Amino acid sequence: MTTISTSAARQRTAEIHPSDEVRSVYAKVTRRIIPFLFICYVFAYLDRVNIGFAALQMKHDLGFSDAVYGLGAGIFFIGYFLFEVPSNLLLEKIGARKTMMRIMVVWGVISASFAFITSPTQFYVARFFLGAFEAGFFPGIVLYLTYWYPPAMRGKIITLFMSAIAVSGIIGGPLSGWIMTNLSDTSGLHGWQWLFIIEAVPSVILGVLVLFVLADKPADASWLSVREQELVAREVGATDTHGHDHSFLKTLRDPRLYALSVVYFTIAAGLYIISFWLPEMVRSYHVTNPLHIGILTMIPYLITTVGMVVVGRHSDKTRERRWHVALGMIVAAMGLVAVTFVHSSLPVALTVLSITTLGVLTAMPLFWTIPTSYLSSSGAAGGIAVINSIGLIGGFASPSMLGLVKTTTGSLDYGLYTFAAALVLGAVLLLAAMPQHLLREEIGG
Repeated sequence: MTTISTSAARQRTAEIHPSDEVRSVYAKVTRRIIPFLFICYVFAYLDRVNIGFAALQMKHDLGFSDAVYGLGAGIFFIGYFLFEVPSNLLLEKIGARKTMMRIMVVWGVISASFAFITSPTQFYVARFFLGAFEAGFFPGIVLYLTYWYPPAMRGKIITLFMSAIAVSGIIGGPLSGWIMTNLSDTSGLHGWQWLFIIEAVPSVILGVLVLFVLADKPADASWLSVREQELVAREVGATDTHGHDHSFLKTLRDPRLYALSVVYFTIAAGLYIISFWLPEMVRSYHVTNPLHIGILTMIPYLITTVGMVVVGRHSDKTRERRWHVALGMIVAAMGLVAVTFVHSSLPVALTVLSITTLGVLTAMPLFWTIPTSYLSSSGAAGGIAVINSIGLIGGFASPSMLGLVKTTTGSLDYGLYTFAAALVLGAVLLLAAMPQHLLREEIGG
């Protein structure tokens, strides 16, 4: 018994304090795949939410109401919901490279086509197909990272990858504002039309590059030696044995899967309030120039970029996930309520919106360390996709509801109160449904 305990203790120590060789190999893996995936996600998110900037001109040019805009923004997630699980299951069969190439090239083409819509129906159809073809990108990347990184490293890695959302806001705001201000009426196209065309091109190029940059799994990575491939496989494989024995069908019968989906619904609803309505919120403070709006919307994302990295590292250091996610959700909820009381001061509003953005965007990446720790490898592909697809209905609910509320009342306030309450309830559900002992962390797991 003593020998077994000593052996287990040594193994636990090795997991907590990886060898220089392990650190060296993972530094090499991270340099190879994370910057590229980061850039891909920057443009994925930009193509998804640049409708928020385009709406500053497009609604007027096409005669769209706030309700039409909100519904169209949200319909993206209906297509996403319907096609996400099949996409992730296909990724397991044909590999990440082919899946990501297909997704990125097609969504780039569809995103560019938004420049030529003329009616609400065309707008709804285009947003639906954009969601359908982008489905599988984010959960596919989360699944892909589980092939390379053990649970203890995923907090930092997923946070680093998902900080692309904040960087997309930093880049996208000024870029979108500049395009709409300076290219308006160039070659007979409005500024918002050029916005869709120009910001779609990088996605197509990056989609082709996926085939040359990524390897499907460590065993396929020609840029790793055989020894390095075996070391990565060992690090990941050592944690798979501690997971719950869930096939995809068993995973679908697990009530915690749906609890996590509801939690993610509330996080996604909060995120897409910021993503789709932040430019409109800034304009409500009598800022009319699209470039100035773009620069001002950059501020919350700048602050959030730093905060995401700091909070992610703290979560990895303490091996604690649940409270980091829950507190981020509660902070975001408080911010959504607070912003309804600062209608007369843009500087105060930007401060509150920065805190709100920081809360929701620190919660989102750390949330994904929970299902990837709870699910075994056999249930992860479908389980991750189910959580993301159900959860992203929140991405449909919040923009469409806020559009309807604003059209009806002239204000976003009642919608903000609703989703603030949802975030608080989601935080409570997370803490209740996922006790710490169910998570496969190197400490206490």
